[in-house]
Amino acid sequence: MFTGIVEGTGTVVAMHRPPASGGAARLEVDAPWLAGELAVGDSVAVDGCCLTVVASGSTRFAADVVAETLRRTALGRLAAGARVNLERPLALGGRLGGHLVQGHVDGVGRVLGRSSAGQGEEVRVELPADLARYVVEKGSIAVDGVSLTVAGVGQGWFSVALVPHTLAATTLGERGPGDPVHLEVDVVAKYVERLVQPWSDRGAVR
Repeated sequence: MFTGIVEGTGTVVAMHRPPASGGAARLEVDAPWLAGELAVGDSVAVDGCCLTVVASGSTRFAADVVAETLRRTALGRLAAGARVNLERPLALGGRLGGHLVQGHVDGVGRVLGRSSAGQGEEVRVELPADLARYVVEKGSIAVDGVSLTVAGVGQGWFSVALVPHTLAATTLGERGPGDPVHLEVDVVAKYVERLVQPWSDRGAVR
């Protein structure tokens, strides 16, 4: 479990795709501030996607990305030199600074536009139709692993306000119109929907 409070960023060294991997890939990331603290088997969120460390050194770590993850996320587009957001799981007893984030990407949206908003920026992001029911104004959403508050919602889009620290400390300051971003909606909303669905279905039958 993560909180969406990005600890820092890393730089992609390579995305290896061995011929006999069955469509999987191995992602190698340079992150001197983090790599030495990771052990094989540890979890780490890369742009909001929970991956398992398969190799680590003093400055770099590697994680395998299975075909299903490549299909459901934008990780397959990463190339050497790309910067990624990184977060370790929340330690038991730690502060929940953002919101409950699983590291399970629900969908991929694209940046539609960005504009100045005081000292920060407001960014409008495409909202896939199948996720729209989970996104509400002033609710929480993770964008590329960053816990954010929804500032506005419209037909096919939502917006978030980014403060200067977020712009500087994460990759969201670099995302321009057309760039893909990972989206994870609030897990609480999904569980609530699941729990009330039987009663909703009964009402529909009546």
